[in-house]
Amino acid sequence: MKKIITTIHNNEPIPLNKIPVLNPGEFTEELGALLSSKYHLSAYFADLQNELLYAVCSDAEKGLLYVLAGKVDSGQFISLTPRFPQTQLFEREIFEETGFTPVGHPWLKPVRFPPNSKYKIGEPPFFKMEGDEIHEVAVGPVHAGVIEPGHFRFQCHGEKVYHLEISLGYQHRGIEKKIVSGSNKKNLYLIETAAGDTTIGHTTAYTQILEYLTNNKVSISDNIVRSVALELERCANHVGDIGALAGDAGFLPTHAFCGRIRGDFLNMTALLCGNRFGRGLIVPGGIGYQISDSIIEELSAKIKKGLKEFLDASKLMFDNPSIVARFQSIGELNLENSIDLGIVGPAARAAGITRDIRQDFAYGNYRFSSIPVSGHIRGNVYERAYVRWLEVQVSVKYILDQLNKLNNSDKTSEKSDNKESRPKKNSLIVSLVEGWRGQICHTAITDNEGNFRKYKIYDPSFYNWFGLAQALRNQQISDFPLCNKSFNLSYCGHDL
Repeated sequence: MKKIITTIHNNEPIPLNKIPVLNPGEFTEELGALLSSKYHLSAYFADLQNELLYAVCSDAEKGLLYVLAGKVDSGQFISLTPRFPQTQLFEREIFEETGFTPVGHPWLKPVRFPPNSKYKIGEPPFFKMEGDEIHEVAVGPVHAGVIEPGHFRFQCHGEKVYHLEISLGYQHRGIEKKIVSGSNKKNLYLIETAAGDTTIGHTTAYTQILEYLTNNKVSISDNIVRSVALELERCANHVGDIGALAGDAGFLPTHAFCGRIRGDFLNMTALLCGNRFGRGLIVPGGIGYQISDSIIEELSAKIKKGLKEFLDASKLMFDNPSIVARFQSIGELNLENSIDLGIVGPAARAAGITRDIRQDFAYGNYRFSSIPVSGHIRGNVYERAYVRWLEVQVSVKYILDQLNKLNNSDKTSEKSDNKESRPKKNSLIVSLVEGWRGQICHTAITDNEGNFRKYKIYDPSFYNWFGLAQALRNQQISDFPLCNKSFNLSYCGHDL
């Protein structure tokens, strides 16, 4: 690796003066070389104050993060989108937030419609097809179900979808800016609601950034509880989504059972902290609640029961040939496309990408207790569902193992001997976490006082929404509910 490219590990702070600032040509060349090597673009954003671009690429094989910084030339930089599709949304976001123009971007449209945007929310320039019997189907932003707002526009010939355009931004709350100007206590509440169904995932990333910036160690027992909560979050959402897939296919037994079982898994998280989504459980330095032996025993019994009931309910669906055939025939996103688009999480693993942050960039308790990676190869609706089904079983086994360790450990928190009162100054840190949808990436830059000067959040949905659009190409429009649910992406997680 060239000296102008800085390498760090997950959760490793680095002084900003250790990151060489490249000229525009060097930055484009080096970032292009990393992407050509099939590294994942985990973060790509602009520092408006210093007119710099920052990019973070992750090398899963070596467990390293490559950090680049580059100058912006007269408010412009070279777009890499024509060569590397996974950069398209990052570059549009940079333009929207800073005005820096990615020269050569094929279609520079808004992402979240900030107040200064020349476009009205929900009215960007949409792609249009022309021809006999071509028609357009617009869905949302208000939907028939109780879900968040998002606009989907289908270009169809008959029932066949040639292009799906997804327009979001209705949920934009400006969380990243609020974190920079807010206090740690206030920020924790913001992070917990960045994506409501991923409270544990995002809070883990945020607290790790604070802890590593201050050399604040987390006890073994607290790290165990954090990982248990993260796997419970994964189980609850995977169980719910498999049930929802059954419902969209008209298979009501699995739909009804899994809906109830999802609630049981949420109630297991409530056992730990009194909140079904885990709010208040993870705090900087550890956890906010003491976990008693009686809670451990009750949770162990409940999760064994929950797994058995889930396997019984899901077997009804997976043993049904017509449902399996329906799932296998639609929504394919192959390995090559998944790599090119930067897809993460179960959707990537279902296409043959054996990438899991818990293994490749181990953090917290996963540094000491590994967890197997579940995967498949074709990346269709069935395989995305099947990977989730496998992950629930792996997560339950992991939780039971960890609860057994916790029951036999000293649950008192260990305090760091070298805790710093303020975070490291003028530093950059990246925290990667494997949420239930996939990779969560938080990047922070501190100022001369150790306060956040820049805080950038990427929910897995940011990487994966365009993958849903691609998976629906050449499908029937009636396949959309199943394709959509097989990804089940977050609106608010995208619209931070």
